[in-house]
Parts: sequence; structure tokens; C-alpha cells
Amino acid sequence: MICVSIGRGRHRHVIAEHKHLAEHGIRLVELRLDYIEGPVQVARLLRDRHCPVIATCRRAVDGGRWAQSEETRRLVLRTAIVEGADYVDLEDDIAASVPRYGATKRIISHHDFHKTPADLESLHARLAALDADVVKIATMANHPTDNLRMMELVRTARIPTVGLCMGDIGMPTRVLAGRYGAPFTFATFHEDRVMAPGQIGWRQMRDLYRYDSITTATRIYGVVADPVAHSLSPVVHNAAVQAAGIDAVYLPFRVPAEQIDEFLERATSWPLSGLSVTIPHKESVLKHALRQEDLVTAIGAANTLSFEPAGVAASNTDATAAVESLRAALAEQEAEEIAAGGPSRKKDGLGLKTALVLGAGGAARAVAFGLKRQGVDVTVSSRTLERSKRIAAEVGCKSVDWTARSRVPYDCVVNATPVGMHPNVDETPYAKEHLRSYMVVFDTVYNPENTLLVKEARAVGCRIVTGVDMFVRQAAIQFRIWHGADAPEQVMRDALKRATSSARHSD
Repeated sequence: MICVSIGRGRHRHVIAEHKHLAEHGIRLVELRLDYIEGPVQVARLLRDRHCPVIATCRRAVDGGRWAQSEETRRLVLRTAIVEGADYVDLEDDIAASVPRYGATKRIISHHDFHKTPADLESLHARLAALDADVVKIATMANHPTDNLRMMELVRTARIPTVGLCMGDIGMPTRVLAGRYGAPFTFATFHEDRVMAPGQIGWRQMRDLYRYDSITTATRIYGVVADPVAHSLSPVVHNAAVQAAGIDAVYLPFRVPAEQIDEFLERATSWPLSGLSVTIPHKESVLKHALRQEDLVTAIGAANTLSFEPAGVAASNTDATAAVESLRAALAEQEAEEIAAGGPSRKKDGLGLKTALVLGAGGAARAVAFGLKRQGVDVTVSSRTLERSKRIAAEVGCKSVDWTARSRVPYDCVVNATPVGMHPNVDETPYAKEHLRSYMVVFDTVYNPENTLLVKEARAVGCRIVTGVDMFVRQAAIQFRIWHGADAPEQVMRDALKRATSSARHSD
């Protein structure tokens, strides 16, 4: 079950949030008494509680806000026990001095905000010996393997154990805690007011990751990147599997470049069924692929891994998605022209002669390669000329200096840079005075969908392909690879648009 932490300065706000959560089906809340400003009225908070509670009063050293004396803090905890709190959370160094009383269950906890100790089993045994009904261990994850060690501890524990890794790297343990046997996990009431590194909001936990429906049979997918917190792939893929009735969950895995090899070597320990791959891992993952599709070999990068019984299979859906997005936009344009009385024009490939691809990352290379395969004369340009030249050599196309990118007109302009991405929405990589109505303008940025480049191109009369088009298409191809079925693309598109709109409105 999900335990939602409430940390507010006023008693009436705590009570109001507690009631709100109970009305939405939350069955356990943590009252962070250390957040209360002034004297803590424990009896008032517990008297008319709307669901079971954990009473917690945490010091700064343990990640809390308690500013009064230690003697007063222990008095607050003892009062919570006397007043009949369902659980009381006691740090390991004070547990022996706070005796059991009544029906209140004891959570014996340990927090380490710097590391995950090497010997978790000994730590767990020490906590369990302090008359624990539940053991809670929260440590900082510095390596994805820390997550695996923590989840294995939870799985093999003989008494109920909540084991969580903090930070971006540790976030998967929060979602998978129940899968490995934890009695509950922790989430925060407000997503913008987290109480521990890596904590996420209860609505995300319930609605996006569907925590309570995850079992040992649930297949695990995710996106591996560094950084990864900004990724909206979990929004799109979780919406898709839910709509399709597939028992799967899709998580963000933050894995630094130097740790990707060990992460993939331990993939069966999670176990992982598939991964989306993005910066900075698209090239380095190839050494782990037993099988790779021709497109991956030609591009030299993968954005999709499938963990099959025979080994890892690598795919690249970026290039295909880019070409499909352009083809759909051009077909729509031709249909409109025919409807207006124009002729139907037979054309080879996409019907584009020239294209300028802006950027030098994995997406730029995939798009350039996809266009080149369609017979388009491609030119790449980025702020770093050497990187542009390297991509041009790999793809077999031309490169041009960034300052000269608009000197020659092109049939198609593709932005594969982050320029124009939220929150820098007033930037564009291609000045409006160089746009022409006959151009196709393709912006791979999807947050926002209507970037400044897209707005200015639309005003000129250009045919538009947005980042939402490509993002959903590449995710839909991944869905087909992993699940062997057509993806619910409209569901994915709607989920992405809601997420990007919500993110902008929250700023």
C-alpha cells in the first residue's frame, strides 16, 4: 500500500490533508510531527483520524525539521504512543529508550543520506532486534546495484521491511517496493514538496505507476538515461500498457555513463523486459546486444533494448518514426491539395530533395540517416562543427558551419537540438526570416509541442511536423516490439499532451 507523508506547519492543514487522502482511498498516512510549528498537539491530530497513521518526529540529521530539544521530541513520540497512534517511527539510536505500550506498532528506522551500506543484512538484524514490528531502511543510492541489494534484502526479510533507496538513482525502489514484499512505500502529498530525495507524489504513484496493481508477475520496462527525471516516456508507456490491459510497469532508470555496463549485466536481476535508451547510452549499449537490427548497425546507435531468452536485442525506432512522421505530414498535405482540385503527384520516397538537420546528438544522426535512406540530400549543422562533420561522415551526407546553416534554402528543416525546449520557449534554432512557405519544418522538441520555430513556420505557411508526432511514433514502435501488438497511439498522444501542459502550468 502507499503511505502518504503529510508535512505541514499548522494542525488544521494536516487534518485537512489527512481527510482528503482518506476520501481518495489512501489507507495509511505518515504525520510528520517535526513539521508542526510550535507545540505539537498530538491528541488533536490523532483524535478524529480518517485512516491509520504513522507518527514520525524526525531530527535534521535524519532528514527532518525538528528544531526543539531532543527531550521534547521523545516526549512527543511517547505521547503519540499513549494516544494510540497506529504506528510510531523510532530511529535506531533511540528505540531502546522508548518502550512498547498499548497496541501501537513500532517501526524501527535507519536513514543514510550519503550511501547504501555494504552490509545491509547486519544493519537489518540490528534494527529488528530493537523490538521492531516493521523495519525501515532508507539509504542514498549511488549505483543502480544499490537498488538491487535493497530489494533483495526486502524480499528475504523475515519480518515486514520497508527498504527504499533515495535519490534519482533509487527512485525505482519506491515503485517496486511492494513487488518485493514491503508492507508499504512512501509518497508525498504535494509533488513540489518532497520530504526525501527521490520521493514522488501519491497521485503519480497511484495513477501513473499503478503501485497497488504491481505484482511479481508484472513485467518491468523503463528508460535508461542520465539525467532521466525530465523524461516523459513513463507517462506515455504507462498510459499505453494500462489502456491495452498489459501487466507491465515502465520506470525511469538514472544510470551514469560509467555504470551502464554493470547495470545491463545485472538486467535479469530486476528482471527487465525492455528499455528505452537515450543520452548518453545509445552507442555504449550496443556491446551488450546479442542481436541488432540492420538499422542499428547502420546508424551505430540504439534507442530500444529487448531482453529476450536468447539475449539482448537492439533496435532503433527514431529513424523510422522520423520518416513516418514526415510521410504522414506530406500525405496530409497532398490530400488537401487534391481535395482543392490539384493533381496527384507520383513521387519517390518522401518527395523531398534537400533537408537540413540541426543537431549532433543521437536523434540528429538517426533522423539524418532516415532521410538519407529515402534519397534526400541531407546537410547537418551544429554549434560544434567537428561533431557535424563526424555525423556527416557516418551518414554519408554533407555538413555546414552553424553560422551558415540558413544561407542555402532547403525543402525540409529539422530541429534535433534542445533549442526551444521548455522553459527556454523564446528561443529558435532557425530564424523566421529564412523560412519559406514551401518548406517542411520538423521540430523534434515535444515540450512544448508548439515551439517558437513551429509557431513561426506555421505563420509562414510551412507544413509542420511536431516533436509530439515523432515522440509518440517512436514509442508506439517500441510498444509493438515489446508487446507484439499495435499501440494505442491516441492514448499515448493525449497522455503526453496532458503531461506537458501540466508541467508548464505548474511553473
